[in-house]
Amino acid sequence: MGDLKITFPHSLPLPHMKPEIQTIFTEGQVLLVDKPLEWTSFDVVAKVRNTIKIKKVGHAGTLDPLATGLLILCTGKFTKKINEYQAREKEYTGTFTLGAVTPTYDLESEPEQFRDYSFVTEELLHAKTKQFIGDIQQVPPTHSAIKKNGQAAYVMARKGIDVVMEPRPIVIKEFEITEIELPVVHFRVVCGTGTYIRSLAYDYGKALGCGAYLSKLCRTRIGEFTLHEARSLEQTLEWINEVKTSERISNA
Repeated sequence: MGDLKITFPHSLPLPHMKPEIQTIFTEGQVLLVDKPLEWTSFDVVAKVRNTIKIKKVGHAGTLDPLATGLLILCTGKFTKKINEYQAREKEYTGTFTLGAVTPTYDLESEPEQFRDYSFVTEELLHAKTKQFIGDIQQVPPTHSAIKKNGQAAYVMARKGIDVVMEPRPIVIKEFEITEIELPVVHFRVVCGTGTYIRSLAYDYGKALGCGAYLSKLCRTRIGEFTLHEARSLEQTLEWINEVKTSERISNA
């Protein structure tokens, strides 16, 4: 999988863990995990943290619960690299469903405002992608973790409070429609940090004139790290336990 490791001076061992094992993870590991559907990114971090039994475990870039794909986890002193990994280019694949919108711009809420999409052609689908490529302004979803007046926007939105989100500059390097099965269209996007694919779905549907929402999402790359290199969460936990077991045997 290409786990990374560097050497730092040993720190004091944590309870219930041999110093040799603790050192491996506190010195720094990068774990590439294929996030399961319906798990939050924090759920994955908590599971790994509990298995390793060290506090310093974090992820480099949130995936929504209904998204799958590459999640970078950093342990120990490698948590200092999280911001560096978060800033790297990302690639996503997934599907938009045309003919409706949702309050969350994805399937976390129910489709509404149904509209006719029968006029949408293959040519129109490909043509409308062009206006979203390059340096553009994007309005984040109101159902997001962005803070407004010190509170997460999604908390306010769920209470029925009107939340005005300001547009932000983002970069979309590539946006292509890869397959068409109306009302579902498959896409691939390469973008910079801060891009909301849910917002792209909403804006794309608006540009088409029929509405759209994000119905499937998978992150396939972050910088040079790819989903093909990632382990499932189950495989990741197994690997951690194998490392711990091998260290116990070698130091017995």
